[in-house]
Amino acid sequence: MARIGAFLVCLVLVGIDAVAGIFGIQAEQDRNKMIVPNGKTGSFQCRETKGDGFRLGVAATALLAVAHLAANLHGGFMCICCMEQLERSPSNRQLWFACLVFSWIVAAIGFPMLITGTLEISKSRGSCTALHSHFLSTGGIFCFVHALFCILLFVCASISFGNRMVNEHESPS
Repeated sequence: MARIGAFLVCLVLVGIDAVAGIFGIQAEQDRNKMIVPNGKTGSFQCRETKGDGFRLGVAATALLAVAHLAANLHGGFMCICCMEQLERSPSNRQLWFACLVFSWIVAAIGFPMLITGTLEISKSRGSCTALHSHFLSTGGIFCFVHALFCILLFVCASISFGNRMVNEHESPS
């Protein structure tokens, strides 16, 4: 039953990360629609949009934060509670801990990129300047990478701690 619950939590978190990634890439595309090249003069002209890029960027940032927080609450609790077992553990527990660390690194890179891209959209609305950075799409890609590390984190955790629970129940007292 616990493995089914962990699988459902993993599926929800991967879905949240995927939606955050899609929103980040979509916000980048919306931002690029604001500035179009003028074929006659070779310069850029401003085109009014609904401003969905800013809202999508904020949503992508919030969803990545929610997914990372939930993954760490679910997967990180096991790490804190079982630190001594992790130090003398088999390789799948060490892989689980590595996935936890890498998910923090990916979130620490992706989150500021999404924030920076979103802030660029809000600043470029009034001035209509051509922006050449791809913070939002790169942050969206990091959301997908975060989803992969969350999958690995939950698979390793369910294998590691599932085996520990089985071994505790089978050992004679």
